[in-house]
Amino acid sequence: MITALDLLIFQWFNSWAGVSFFWDWAILFCATYLLYIVVAAILLIFVLTFLPRFRNYWDQNKELVIVALVSAFVSRFVVTEIIRYFYNRPRPFEIVEGARKLMAHPLGSSFPSGHAALAFAVAATVSFYYPKSSILFFLAAIFIGIGRVSAGIHWPSDILGGALVGVGTAYVLSRFRPHREG
Repeated sequence: MITALDLLIFQWFNSWAGVSFFWDWAILFCATYLLYIVVAAILLIFVLTFLPRFRNYWDQNKELVIVALVSAFVSRFVVTEIIRYFYNRPRPFEIVEGARKLMAHPLGSSFPSGHAALAFAVAATVSFYYPKSSILFFLAAIFIGIGRVSAGIHWPSDILGGALVGVGTAYVLSRFRPHREG
């Protein structure tokens, strides 16, 4: 079900696509590549632990890395796919006449956004450990969502649904982590 508000917000963001090379590049960067940077930031914490100078860093942040990666995986490849199995929603470029699609993408299964679920799962996990630093992760997740809508791939409610899946999954999985004493 597509609401009038969903359509209105989609059309506004999608109107930025195809306007200029710069905007198309910015939209595609946010819609595609920014997610890699978010995941790379978490993996960087893991990689740094192999350097002698950062050994203590791993001891302090191994929960963050583990919970972030597990939350990202579960939200994107388990919860999102279960929802999509039962609710196959068409993508905007399939049903909105004149929608500007900036990237190749398969049809259907637009709700919830897997990219948003993954990005918001990582951002929420970071917020449990480093609330101030998580602002950057949440901003990245928001820009990923805006990029996906602007590129014609998702409805705004797909992004909201993905955000709820990601944050909810991170919250639930963080409850299973061992609590530090003292």
